[in-house]
Order: sequence, then structure tokens, then C-alpha cells
Amino acid sequence: MSTIPACPQCASENTYQDGDLYICPDCAHEWNPSAQQEEVEAEAVIKDANGNPLNAGDSATLVKDLKLKGGSGTLKAGTKVKNIRLVPGDHPIDCKIDGVSYLLKPEFLKKA
Repeated sequence: MSTIPACPQCASENTYQDGDLYICPDCAHEWNPSAQQEEVEAEAVIKDANGNPLNAGDSATLVKDLKLKGGSGTLKAGTKVKNIRLVPGDHPIDCKIDGVSYLLKPEFLKKA
């Protein structure tokens, strides 16, 4: 017999299965665990400006000058970024350049 997972939204264990869906009666959340797994796998692939997949710990190079918001300065094209980290969000690359932490979009980087 398979175990029914807890609700991913409210963590209630009062969930039940209805066909392919799991339903939480406490918060009325419905989800399909196989569809969620496919979404996670699809989101996990982050590609650089050339289409190469980026992984945590990779080194990359900036392909374009980037103006800093809220500051007076730019990150110059050709700057090497070491040991990148992948984070969720619309700026999925977390890195440090000269000791300052930045969140960058992958289309401004190429894998080194």
C-alpha cells in the first residue's frame, strides 16, 4: 500500500487521492505529484548565453556590461565569476564579484 503525501501548501496529513490528483480537505489544495516533479525538473536546467547548462560551483564570464541598479557603477564584460550558486527566482545566479554579492540572469553569462 502506498503512502499519501502531506499537503505541500499547508503540510496537513489529511490528504486523500482522487484519480491522479491528491486533495487536501483542510486548505482545498489539489495537486498532481507527477506533474509537479516534471515542473521541478524543467525549472532545474539553467542555460547560459550560448545554451550551455550552468551548475552550482561553475565559473562563468560576463558577456555584456551591466549597470548596477541603486549604485553608480558597472560590471564590465569579461569579468570572471567563480563558484556560482543557483537560487530560485527570476535572477537565478547568485555570485560574488570582488567580495560583493550579486544576483544575475543567466543570459548575461557564458560558461568558462
